Amino acid sequence: MLAGRLNPTAGTFEMREVPVPEPGPGQVRIRVRAAGVCLSDVHLIDGSLRPAFLDAPEVTLGHEVAGEIDVVGPDVPERWRPGARVVLEAGERCGQCAQCARFRWPCQAVRTRGVDYDGGWAEYALASHHTLIAIPDTLSFEEAAIVPDAVSTPWGAVAGTGRAEPGRPAGVWGIGGLGAHAVQLLRMLGAAPIIAVDPLEAARDRALEFGADFAFDPADPHFGEQIVAVTGGGGLDVAYDMAGVGAVRDQALRCLGRDGRLVLVGLTPEPLTVPNSIGLSVRGQRILGHYGSSPGAVERLIELIHYGRLDLSRSISGTLSLAEAPDAVKALSGKQGNPIRLILVP
Repeated sequence: MLAGRLNPTAGTFEMREVPVPEPGPGQVRIRVRAAGVCLSDVHLIDGSLRPAFLDAPEVTLGHEVAGEIDVVGPDVPERWRPGARVVLEAGERCGQCAQCARFRWPCQAVRTRGVDYDGGWAEYALASHHTLIAIPDTLSFEEAAIVPDAVSTPWGAVAGTGRAEPGRPAGVWGIGGLGAHAVQLLRMLGAAPIIAVDPLEAARDRALEFGADFAFDPADPHFGEQIVAVTGGGGLDVAYDMAGVGAVRDQALRCLGRDGRLVLVGLTPEPLTVPNSIGLSVRGQRILGHYGSSPGAVERLIELIHYGRLDLSRSISGTLSLAEAPDAVKALSGKQGNPIRLILVP
C-alpha cells in the first residue's frame, strides 16, 4: 500500500509502497477514507518537532484519521465489526507509567498517532479498539477526521485549560486550523468579546465569519489601543496562542488583564521569555501549556455536531489524493489559499 513515511533522523519524507499491516490482539485494521494535514505534520517534516517515543527508524504520518473497519483482530469487543464507520483518537495511553498502572488519567507519556507510531497517511492503518469512536452516517469522513486535534485540541484549551467563561473577553492568535475552531467554540461557550488576531486579512475575515467580535492585525501600530478599547481597559481574561510563535506569546502576554491566562497551544521550540515577571506576579497572571484533549472530548464534540451546535462544513479547505501529500504539506506550509484543513483521500 502507499504510505507517507518520515525518517526523523535523516530528515526525509517520501511517499512509498509498504506492506499492508495485519492487526494484532486488541487491534483493528482501518481502511482510511480521510486524513487531515496539520501544521504539526509540517513541523515534523521540517524537523522543528521530533517524536518523543518513536522506537523505529521511520513512521507513517497522520494523526487525524477516519475510515471503515476492514479487518478485526483477536480480542476485540463484538461491537466493532467490519464496515463500521469510525474516527480514531489522535493518541493513546502508554500503558506503562505510574498513572496507567493505576488506571488513572492523565497518562504521563501519551503516545501520539502518526508521531510515535504509524498513523493514517496510508491506505490502511492499525488502531487499538479503545481508540475507536463510532461516527454517524450523517457525518462525512472528511469532517470526522479533523475532530481529533483540529477541533478537540482547541476544545480542551478553551473549555479546559483556559477556562473561558461567558461574558469574559478572550483573544485568539492565529486563525488557522486550530484558531478558527477556537473562535467557534468560544462563541458557543459565550465568551465576549472574542478578539481574533492574525496578520492575514483573509484569516481575519474568516474569524469574523466564524463568530469573532473583532479581528485585528498584530502589526497595526494601534493594536494595543484596540485591545484596551474593546475590553473596557481591563485586558483579556484569557489569550490563546494557536500559532506557536514567540512574538505572538510576547504580544498576547501584554494584553492580559488581572488574573489573565495565556494558554500555549501552538507548538514551537522557540524559547519563552517573560519581560516583566514582577508584573505577572502582581497581577496574578498565569502561563499554561496545553496539548491534545481529555478522554471523552471527541465523543462530546461529535454529539455537538450531530445536534447542530457545531458546524464543520466550512473547515475543509480542499481534498487531495494520498499521493499528493507532499503538495498538501507545501500548500499548508506556505499558507497557499489560507487553508483551515486540507484532507488526504486514499
